[in-house]
Amino acid sequence: MTDTDELPSHPSVALRYRELVGSKTLTVDDAQLHVAEALDQLIDALMARRMASKSSALGWLFARNKDASKPVRGLYIHGDVGRGKTMLMDMFHELLPLRSKRRAHFNDFMANVHDRIAAHRAALKNGEVSETDPIPPVAQAIAGESKVLSFDEFSVTDIADAMILSRLFSALFARGVVLVATSNVAPHDLYRDGLNRSLFEPFVGILERHNRVISLNAKTDYRLEKLGRLPVYLTPLGEESDRKMQQAWQVATEGAQPVAEEIELKGRKITVPAAAKGFARFTFDQLCAQPLGARDYLALAARYRGFFIDNIPVLDLARRNEAKRFILLVDTLYDAGAKLVASAEDAPGRLYTAKTGTESFEFARTASRLIEMQTAEWVER
Repeated sequence: MTDTDELPSHPSVALRYRELVGSKTLTVDDAQLHVAEALDQLIDALMARRMASKSSALGWLFARNKDASKPVRGLYIHGDVGRGKTMLMDMFHELLPLRSKRRAHFNDFMANVHDRIAAHRAALKNGEVSETDPIPPVAQAIAGESKVLSFDEFSVTDIADAMILSRLFSALFARGVVLVATSNVAPHDLYRDGLNRSLFEPFVGILERHNRVISLNAKTDYRLEKLGRLPVYLTPLGEESDRKMQQAWQVATEGAQPVAEEIELKGRKITVPAAAKGFARFTFDQLCAQPLGARDYLALAARYRGFFIDNIPVLDLARRNEAKRFILLVDTLYDAGAKLVASAEDAPGRLYTAKTGTESFEFARTASRLIEMQTAEWVER
């Protein structure tokens, strides 16, 4: 549906949700339904505001409604992973009958903001613009493109982001932009323990004033429930295992675009090739053929709730060091209760062929844990 001058009617997020329940695609969850109804209320408010801005007789009627003339508060939806936040936000974005809307991953949006700021500073240096502060023109440009911003995975980890968020979103809200965001944490937990957090704290107040904060405490982690129905240890290696690994990755990450990340640890960095929705993906060699140790694996297990490891080979005495690291890695993930999806050359009990050395005994424990970590009970718990 596109913008028109007529009285808007729109599909309901709650109705769409109930249709999915009726088709057995979803199981009804009162917490999810509550959020769906809140999203419908937001759509109503946005459409009333839009009609109040019209010059027609219908617009005059809406303009007399005091609620329609008030600033529209957005929604900040937080809760544990896999509870349906992204699904509901996507329904909202799809059903909102406005063209001036944007749905993005928050990190992608902020990267674009920094690009715009850099472009403005370059234009200032070249004498093309006179405004020395890049925030107002950047906010004006964003507001001109989108009156509703929907962000998935709202999180703040970068100090460069933290330092500009208060000013940027103050400017956006002042221009009538409405925010809908999902996050794993409540606003007051954003950028917790971050560098110079006191400079970030005003943003929390701005966020809470301009958005209704809702906790989505659904009873089930639906992503892990789906993942528990898929094979999570795939062997032998080959195209079929690769295909199933990718299928499981799409389920676990809800199709999110993976990004490379880095974890700083004691003055060095651990590179994570692909991460999304709390899951990280590596090849075996990236984790076990590199000089990583217990501290590294602990840092990874603390950061991510699940791991995908591609191409685990059969190991022999010549690859004893890799076997040691793999034993340590599995022990760390097991103790952390992490989820594991892996493709391997052979079954867990046949991954280490050497008959001598302590690794041959220790690997029996590793094989046992790999088997346990395949169970639906482990994945879903």
